[in-house]
Amino acid sequence: MLIARLIADPETLGDNLARAMELIEEAGAEVAGAGMLDFCESVLEMEVVDGDAATVRGILDRCFPTSDFLLSDRVIETPRLFVSDMDSTMISAECIDELADFAGLKDRIAAITERAMQGELDFESALRERVGLLKDLPEAAITQCLDERIRPMPGARVLVSTLKSRGCHTVLVTGGFHSFADPVAAQLGFDRVVGNRLEIVDGKLTGALVGGIVDSGVKKTVLLDELARLGPATVSLATGDGANDIPMIEAATHGIAYYAKPKARQAADGWIDRGDLTSILHLFGIAREDWVID
Repeated sequence: MLIARLIADPETLGDNLARAMELIEEAGAEVAGAGMLDFCESVLEMEVVDGDAATVRGILDRCFPTSDFLLSDRVIETPRLFVSDMDSTMISAECIDELADFAGLKDRIAAITERAMQGELDFESALRERVGLLKDLPEAAITQCLDERIRPMPGARVLVSTLKSRGCHTVLVTGGFHSFADPVAAQLGFDRVVGNRLEIVDGKLTGALVGGIVDSGVKKTVLLDELARLGPATVSLATGDGANDIPMIEAATHGIAYYAKPKARQAADGWIDRGDLTSILHLFGIAREDWVID
């Protein structure tokens, strides 16, 4: 059985649901039930028997083109492991692009970032190229960038705090830099941080990195290592927005793409295209009165 949960425009929900059910049954599956969750009234849950996941997903995507969505082949339970990307997922910026603005190189570096996020460039070579362009930028630019440019995504802290209150271990893993990720993780409440390290000598960036590169393979490995520690039956959630997040998203029990690039969205079990990060709490059936709001 497949379980689909979605949040969509309430004004068109009835008509779109009727059309989706018709198409699913025409595809040879059976809609065993459909209705709003009692404890999360904005969430529609649909149970589909004998349905192909890709087909059901495609139908619901067409019928509810702007929605928040999760499809699962198992009972949807609160995750006990949450691993998330940072840039454009937990925060509203791409740190390296904003840092580049202080060197007068934002447009040039942002173009490389976009191609890497779309999966058009090798991540490591693209990262090293961009970092190399920042050579001789004062270290103080990082602090200024943090203060002026880096803001959490709406709902990020509530999401992390609420999951932690339910026993979930949280990890922020980024192809960006510890200089940004460490303060962001502290602000949002993540338990662990994995990222790259900029080399800084005499108060200036050298244009190099220290240590290994956190790429898509490392992101997946972080998730798998945490699962090995917590137990292979642990329900896991991964969120991200770019091609670099795809292996991690695919390896998780539930992978959700957040306002993502097409390749990442296609790889995920669900997406947030309508609301903020608290939509994830709705999709997991966590009622608003149980959210942790500091």
